[in-house]
Amino acid sequence: MSTTRHLVNRQRRLASAGAARVATETAPPERKPRGLNPADRRPSSPTGEAPKRATEEAAEETAGPPARRRLPGSRGAVRSGLRRVLSVRTPVVLCVLVVLLGGFAAFAATRADSLRSDPAARNAALTDPARTSEVKGQTEKAVAALFSYNYADSGPADKAASTLLTGKAVQQHRDMLAAVRAQAKDQKLVLTTTVTESGVEMIDGSRARVLVYADQSSTRTAGKKPETTYAAAMFAVDVARGSNGTWQISGIDTFGQGS
Repeated sequence: MSTTRHLVNRQRRLASAGAARVATETAPPERKPRGLNPADRRPSSPTGEAPKRATEEAAEETAGPPARRRLPGSRGAVRSGLRRVLSVRTPVVLCVLVVLLGGFAAFAATRADSLRSDPAARNAALTDPARTSEVKGQTEKAVAALFSYNYADSGPADKAASTLLTGKAVQQHRDMLAAVRAQAKDQKLVLTTTVTESGVEMIDGSRARVLVYADQSSTRTAGKKPETTYAAAMFAVDVARGSNGTWQISGIDTFGQGS
């Protein structure tokens, strides 16, 4: 009986050893620690971060672009606010515009009056060509007649002085031609004045001022041989329109050169 028990125990030991060997052969190979090979190292993520990120990405792909929220300062709100303000303030704005337009009209009228009262604006020589031509033509003829004298026939000069002069110009002309008249008979003097150019500086109603350029020749025939001298003259004359429509010389300005 001891022999039989010995055999049974031996068989049990052999079976246990075979089972252990089979388990050892079928077990998976042991893995090396990841930290031993630097090439195998990968950044580790906190616990739960990767599943959370994947969940968020999936939600963004399925949900699409986020819906716009209407903020209190959005375009629609601003438009509605403007409509309310305009609907309330339109009468006030119209009243302000009426007041401003009225003030501008009053200012424009005042400005126009000041411009019309300005001497430059009243100068018809700048705005009335017909009147300017009239003054220019009559003044040139008057100057030529007044400053021409013939010792043999003083009638035209006397007539011009009595009809074409007025005011202080009467005495001025008399003084300027006094020497000519005094020597005219002895020297048999003939004085001729020709206007070469003139310009109307100002026309204000019935008054005007004209700048005159003239050539003068004086011929003496008392000697054996006539003698003629020439001179140029520049002066300004003030003219006034008489009741008969004729412009008369009312003042002579020789610019301080005397007579």
